[in-house]
Amino acid sequence: MISFRTGVFAALFAALTAGTALAHEGHSHGDEAPPDTVQTAPRATAASTLFELVAVANGQNLTVYIDRFDTNEPVTEATVYVETPAGPATATLEGDVFLLDAPWAAESGEYELLFTVEAGTDIDFLTATLTIPEIAAGADTAPLAGSWQLPSGLASVAERLRAGDLALIAVGIAGFLAGVLVMALKRGRSVVASLFVLGIILAATAPMALAETAPQGAVVIRDVAQRLPDGRIFVPKASQRILAIRTLAAVENEHRRSIEMAGRVVPDPNASGLVQTAIGGRLLPPPGGFPALGTTVKAGDVMALVEPSLAAADQTSIRQSKAELEQDIALTERQLERYRPLAKSGAVSQAQLEEAELTLQGLRDRRAELDNLRMAAETLVAPVSGVVSKANAAPGLIAETNTEVFHIIDPAKLWVEAALFADVAVADQASVAGPDEEAVSLELVGAGFAEDGQAQPVQFRIADPATGLRVGDRVTVYAETTSVTKGISAPREAVIRSANGENIVFVHIGPEIFEPRAVRTEPLDGGRVIIVAGVDAGDRVVTRGAELLNQLR
Repeated sequence: MISFRTGVFAALFAALTAGTALAHEGHSHGDEAPPDTVQTAPRATAASTLFELVAVANGQNLTVYIDRFDTNEPVTEATVYVETPAGPATATLEGDVFLLDAPWAAESGEYELLFTVEAGTDIDFLTATLTIPEIAAGADTAPLAGSWQLPSGLASVAERLRAGDLALIAVGIAGFLAGVLVMALKRGRSVVASLFVLGIILAATAPMALAETAPQGAVVIRDVAQRLPDGRIFVPKASQRILAIRTLAAVENEHRRSIEMAGRVVPDPNASGLVQTAIGGRLLPPPGGFPALGTTVKAGDVMALVEPSLAAADQTSIRQSKAELEQDIALTERQLERYRPLAKSGAVSQAQLEEAELTLQGLRDRRAELDNLRMAAETLVAPVSGVVSKANAAPGLIAETNTEVFHIIDPAKLWVEAALFADVAVADQASVAGPDEEAVSLELVGAGFAEDGQAQPVQFRIADPATGLRVGDRVTVYAETTSVTKGISAPREAVIRSANGENIVFVHIGPEIFEPRAVRTEPLDGGRVIIVAGVDAGDRVVTRGAELLNQLR
């Protein structure tokens, strides 16, 4: 009778033998490369000075992408004729791609295709060769029925594993479990040993089960945007449409050098004004209430009322003045009473009598002014026409002298005030980057003088204020100088930072291939830079979507 320990060692030997045989069966030993389990769909490409074409085979259908060569804009309003092995055919437009029935693409081989593209007045002929490999002929591009999917984090690892790699991993796991089994047997733990024997058998035979259940020649075909080992980026046309990649043919020209200055948007001093209090007091709303922010007002409109508010010392002074005036009034009245009978007898002249009457009237008027002093409110009016950009008003608010209650500006008349540190002459033209990254033109108003080594103030007028710029915005002014440089102008969003801090651009070197290139740039204006090194004339530089391309791994 065979003992339990002998049976365990027999099972262990059988499992290891099976794993070893599996690891060597079908192994290439380096004489040929194993086939890839993930590949791109068969495709044909062609390009001319007008169009760029990519045709992707998908079973018995052909998906045709047509873009403008210079700008990479999809061509949708066009008629596409194709000379195929089955005869001439016309592609149908669906969305932004053209579809073509191609039953001949289900068989492996090389197929010469002739495309005729008519887009408006542009007509072009493009020839392409579509190669259908044997492994892809008739392959289903959809996931296999009943197959399980790995998480996205493990999928890329699983794609790189070959059948031989799985077998070697299984042998390693079996060896580890065998070591644990031996330790369990030495300690007399039969139940634990039995469980480990079962684990070893499963680990050794799992690759065989996978090999038997997986269909022969099954290939998962995916077109995935990815970074290639040499640093270039492969982006299928379908992904380019989603990312809205746009390009521009590089043209070398002479440009004026520009300098950068830190600036701030300020109102035109001739079209803005402040509403301030001349005397301290309590704010009162005018008829209709205080104007709100953004309200359009005209010069002369009543903005607020100020009721004087007197301090204790002022009130004491007023009471003292009232007392003195009342005393003077009483003395003058008595004097006037004595003058009137004397004037009838001729002892007092008529002039003295009239003088006393006038003095009394003046004293009474001064007394009345003191009584009405707290009732006279100051009226605050708009000095210019415009929009209320700042408001500091509320009923009952105590405003001190020179308090800024309202600020009125004309949004159609704005300036930019910048600080110039360089000792260069600024030209009449300059620009800033607007909210939509478009250049906003500026006109030079004037420049001041630097004092005590400080920056030189320079003021510009915004030529078109309807650009979204607001008072107080911090901007970078790009002012032209008199010196000239030679280079390629490109939008600022085309130049991005690489992982090592270099300025790079992406160049469209193939229908679905983009190459990063380090460049040296100089400022040109608010929306463009000058590429002085790194790009040649004629290269197609990515002008939109460069940051998205840089995120691909």
